[in-house]
Amino acid sequence: MNIQAVETRVALKKFINFPYLFHRDTPNWIPPLRFDQKNIFNPKKNSILNHCEYQLFLLHDNGEIIGRIVTYINHVANKYWNEEIGCFGHYECIDNQNAVSALLDTAEKWLVERGMRKMRGPWNFVSQDIGFIYEGFDISPVVLSSYNPPYYNRQMIEYGMRKIKDLLVYCCDTMKGYKIPERFLEFTDKIAERYHVKVRPINVKNLVEEARIIVRLTNESIGNNWGFYPVDESEAEQIAADLKMIVNPEVVLIAEVDGEPIGYMITLPDVNYILKDMHGRLFPIGIFKLLCGIKKLKRYRIWALGLLSPYQKKGISVLMFRRLNDILANKDVYIEANWVLEDNALMNNALIQLKFDLVKKYRIYEKLIG
Repeated sequence: MNIQAVETRVALKKFINFPYLFHRDTPNWIPPLRFDQKNIFNPKKNSILNHCEYQLFLLHDNGEIIGRIVTYINHVANKYWNEEIGCFGHYECIDNQNAVSALLDTAEKWLVERGMRKMRGPWNFVSQDIGFIYEGFDISPVVLSSYNPPYYNRQMIEYGMRKIKDLLVYCCDTMKGYKIPERFLEFTDKIAERYHVKVRPINVKNLVEEARIIVRLTNESIGNNWGFYPVDESEAEQIAADLKMIVNPEVVLIAEVDGEPIGYMITLPDVNYILKDMHGRLFPIGIFKLLCGIKKLKRYRIWALGLLSPYQKKGISVLMFRRLNDILANKDVYIEANWVLEDNALMNNALIQLKFDLVKKYRIYEKLIG
């Protein structure tokens, strides 16, 4: 086995293409769009890379690629966390512990040489694409989430990594009889009246400014959440551009009190349901499948939710879900709330009270190094 640092366009292409070959017979793996994968590793397209020091590696055995890994230091995150943490991500590997050691030893050595004291992962270069599936392998991943074989968790443990955090996934499915509990209908009406809250959809004609509002609310509302670091408002344009193709403005909601934004809920149509038959390619006909299919989708992911501190613990998050429920009331829909921190009592309790089902867990690992 030998490790190759990815330094050329040819090697980068092999790095990007490897999962399409490796997972081609994996039923629940959804091939992401290839141009999106190229953009992830392009600093001109992915602003995260502009404040990261990083290196991509491929693992070969007898001329065949058998694994890959990215190792990096996010300087903005480390400054905010006041820690010396290096991350790894975009991990793929055959079921062979020698191969695992080759990849993770290389990542660890690279981080130690740069003064890091901990290695954490998987933590990919995509917002909220973190953790290995630990429970719930029978459910295909929704938009902006990944799939992995079950044995990746065993590989981490055998290498000496330990759990640092679990992320929970809940769902409701109206096709299986889900209805919002009746008591919440009257409750949320009272909440809206008591706190003068109005919930509106975003204005797609002013998407960049709406993205700036969401970035500001995010930085102010979830600053104490584990794993969070501030997003620069300058990234609003990229966020708007990334979401424009798939966003349904009806289900991206902003809560206001007397005209001032105090919270938001971003719900995305689950385009993965369409992508699974496109083999990662938009052309020649994939683009038509995507554009036509989005309008017919009945699967959604609650991707992000933020609420300013003075308005937390007042039922406003439930009010936003009630509005989402009203908008989708005439459809048979599946809604997934993804990556809820296991110790986020407010969010977990709200979803449990709303009678959502816990269906999946993602796990993030960490190891002391150096």
